[in-house]
This record gives sequence, C-alpha cells and structure tokens, in this order.
Amino acid sequence: MQSITLRTISVLFTVCLFTGCSSLGGGSVQKRSAKLSNGIQKAYSVSPTTANRISPLIVQSADQYNLDPLMLAALIRQESTYRSQVVSSAGAVGLTQVMPRYWQKTCPGDLYDEATNINCGSFILTKYEQSAGSLKKALGYYNVGPSNFENNHKMRKQGKRYAKQVKAHEKNLKNAI
Repeated sequence: MQSITLRTISVLFTVCLFTGCSSLGGGSVQKRSAKLSNGIQKAYSVSPTTANRISPLIVQSADQYNLDPLMLAALIRQESTYRSQVVSSAGAVGLTQVMPRYWQKTCPGDLYDEATNINCGSFILTKYEQSAGSLKKALGYYNVGPSNFENNHKMRKQGKRYAKQVKAHEKNLKNAI
C-alpha cells in the first residue's frame, strides 16, 4: 500500500511539474493566463489590457519559481494595484514593489519592466519562503524584511497583517475564477 501511495505522489508531482498544476488547473500558459486574466479583471477591477498583458508573466514566473499564480497575482494587487510604474515612499518600484538598493545585483535589469519585476518579486518570495519555512512568514518577510520581522514586535505584527491581506486578495481572486 505504501509503495502505491509513493508512486501516486511521484506521478502527480511529475504531471504537475510538466503540465503546470496550480490553482488555475493544468494546460498551456496561454490557457491558464486567460483564466487568470479574467479573474484579475473581475476580482480587482483591472483593465482587460493590463490583465491580459500581465497574466502570462505571472503564470510563467509562478511556474519557474513553483509559486501559486493566484498568490503571486494577489501579492501584486497588494503591492501596486497593478500599476507597473508606481514607486513607494520607501523607494520600492514596479508591480511587486522591489527595493532596487537591496535587489538590483540579484535582479539585474530594469525593475520597471513588468517581466523583470515580476520575476524578481517571485525570486525574492521564493528565497524568503525557503528561509522562513512557510509562505505566510515569507509574506511577512517580503513586507518588512527578515530581520525586522524576526527582531521587532511591531514589524512582525505589520508583516502578519500584510500576509493576511495578501491571502484575502488571493481568496477574492479564487472566488472570481
């Protein structure tokens, strides 16, 4: 019985690895992007032009970094409300609000470029998830930084609040799909 379970898990992993299993289902990047775009338009009131342009970038980056595309789309909603040229008061830029002074060497290129920015934000979140051990904590790290999250009670509380907000955006998107 145990070997059947392990074999089943192995088959599912292989299928997901090569067909893009996610909350969007399987299928081509184009098919999953169209589904995501419709959801982004409904859940977040994003224009069709913007949603259609950004959705494939989200799906491809989510595939590359083994992230759920709905979660990545929710993070973008939280960070920039899908405005690619936005700059925060702290100096974070683009859709995923990357801090150039910290990440420019790791994520070379124009961080205002949507593909570069989404790819960099995905890399950062994946790196944080590996070090934090959970996505929820990784989202907190993404918002306030790992040392602030770990060493400052007020920042930890802010990071946890941020993670809840992203998860709420993810739930709204899932309901719209």
